[in-house]
Amino acid sequence: MVTLAEGLTLAGAALGVVGGVLVFVEFMQYPSYVEYREEYDSYDIDIAPRELREHTWLGRAGGLLVGSGFALLFLGELL
Repeated sequence: MVTLAEGLTLAGAALGVVGGVLVFVEFMQYPSYVEYREEYDSYDIDIAPRELREHTWLGRAGGLLVGSGFALLFLGELL
């Protein structure tokens, strides 16, 4: 049987891993404002301030899970 402290530590580590994967996926996304033009072999950046999205919900959820994971790890160590 797992004690409460060990369970919180394991749950925190699991949440941190899932959150880290979500943040990784967020960082590896291809931005919508970057276009590659094959005929010129160049990249064009077209940014309109109203259309620009800085983060998606994947990154936000990942950051929340990483923060929750650290909190559970800390709480498990305190117990």
